[in-house]
Amino acid sequence: MRKLTFKNPVFFLLLVSTFFISCNGQTQTQQPDKVVIDRLSFTSKNIKLTKTQGTDIYQNVHCSLQDKDGNLWFGTTGEGVYRYDGKEFTQFTEEDGLSNNKVWSILEDSLGNIWFGTDDGISRYDGKIISKIPFTITSLNGLEIATSQSGKNEVWSMMQDKSGTIWFGTSLDLYCYDGRSFSRFLDKIGIANHQNLQLKWIQCLLEDNNGTIWIGSGPIAEEGIIRYDGKSITSTKPNNDGWIRYMLEDKNGHIWFSGRHNGVFRYDGQEFKMFTEKTNIGSAIFRDKIGNIWFDGGEKINSIESIDGLWRYDGKTFENFTTKDDMSKNSVWNMLEDRNGNLWIGTRNCGLFRYDGKRFENFSE
Repeated sequence: MRKLTFKNPVFFLLLVSTFFISCNGQTQTQQPDKVVIDRLSFTSKNIKLTKTQGTDIYQNVHCSLQDKDGNLWFGTTGEGVYRYDGKEFTQFTEEDGLSNNKVWSILEDSLGNIWFGTDDGISRYDGKIISKIPFTITSLNGLEIATSQSGKNEVWSMMQDKSGTIWFGTSLDLYCYDGRSFSRFLDKIGIANHQNLQLKWIQCLLEDNNGTIWIGSGPIAEEGIIRYDGKSITSTKPNNDGWIRYMLEDKNGHIWFSGRHNGVFRYDGQEFKMFTEKTNIGSAIFRDKIGNIWFDGGEKINSIESIDGLWRYDGKTFENFTTKDDMSKNSVWNMLEDRNGNLWIGTRNCGLFRYDGKRFENFSE
């Protein structure tokens, strides 16, 4: 057998290095608490939010935020996540380190890290790379136990409270992260749980101005509205609605809850009351900086289309926005207000629209 030799050792090292680099220029390294993609890549760049993963019309722009640098992030239920810098949309998917292309929630923490709650656990972007972060729980005897990221533990909601703790509402449990380690909320010592609540399938999370934590239960579990006052957790089901899709606090400190089955409720600090000023306008999903409450208009049965467009409520009157105003005909799932006062509206079929106070503009194709 003829032996292959290299007279130039530098050339040999370059050849070996090239062999071990993947076709898209990424290498992976394993660390104790995360899987790291050494260099951030991207799936696509376009001037509009463009689908590349072959999702159907029932998928949507589900969550959003504006980071400290002014970039807008949009999570979708199948197309991964998009970052918009004011000029173009950069799409990140599983190929770029994301745990899953279904992104249910997004959070920027106080350090500037951006967390993605996906259909298969959480990922974190530190400004350079996207990392998969397992829920590693330290037991009482000091052992670390990594929970499964098998696709069964969807991360529906995330929140950072005033103390800096990050909360993760998932299909399996409610977790807390103190910057060093994860813990199960129900494992905390001294929390009274007289109703034996399981805190699974957490759809939404909110800390109000008084520091009370509100937890909205989702499908399957349907434990209703859960309140944590720092000592105990208690659940209530106004009008017997156990599935809570949205929660928000208005300028008066009242908490709004949108139930999946029986409409919108408000808590005024004393009691829950049905919102009856106007019916059949969908869920209360967003409060803008002025204090207006926006309703998603609902969704037609067996369709992706909105029943009656968007509704804006200023506390006294309602204003409706429809296709006549160039608003999408598809149902709305998410809203965001940027620093300039523009409203960004995420819809079915991964649609994205911007409202500048005068007109709606389509930012998707």
